Amino acid sequence: MDDNRIIKLYFMRDENALKETENKYGAYCRYIADNILCSYEDSRECTNDALIEVWNRIPPDKPHSLKSYIGCITRHIALNRIKAMKAIKRGGGSITETLDELKECVSDCSVEHELDTKEMKKCIDGFLKGLDVKSRKIFVKRYWYLCSSAQISREMGMTENAVNVMLHRLRSRLKTYLEGEGFEL
Repeated sequence: MDDNRIIKLYFMRDENALKETENKYGAYCRYIADNILCSYEDSRECTNDALIEVWNRIPPDKPHSLKSYIGCITRHIALNRIKAMKAIKRGGGSITETLDELKECVSDCSVEHELDTKEMKKCIDGFLKGLDVKSRKIFVKRYWYLCSSAQISREMGMTENAVNVMLHRLRSRLKTYLEGEGFEL
């Protein structure tokens, strides 16, 4: 079922909207949550919480992309769960360490807070649009999906060292880009 039909089900308050959303995006939401929480059970719970949140928000919200919408909600719920659990260690570092990597680009403020601002989002979108496909995928996998360097290296067919070097260079480029856009870092 396409997204527009699913959204119409939400507006009609038809509970089949939840089933259709789970069928279409459940695995996607669990992927996001599992990269953050590293727990199958917590990922399932987080996905269910995201479905409930979507049900509560649509209407009045009418997302342009249901996939992006539920992905953002899932990520937010998973990150809040991590904060409540006081950060879980996972292979290659903790979630807070992953987000701290970005602090070289966005210092003197909380990364989560800064990334939530509209202007920062626009700038980061502009930065990502200027990257080649491989660099963009690696950046998004690390800083959106919170994949470990080892996981990215397996998925992208690269060495872990190559991934780490590329991420370091991308953070440097992002910092330069943001400074060029007028952000004081």
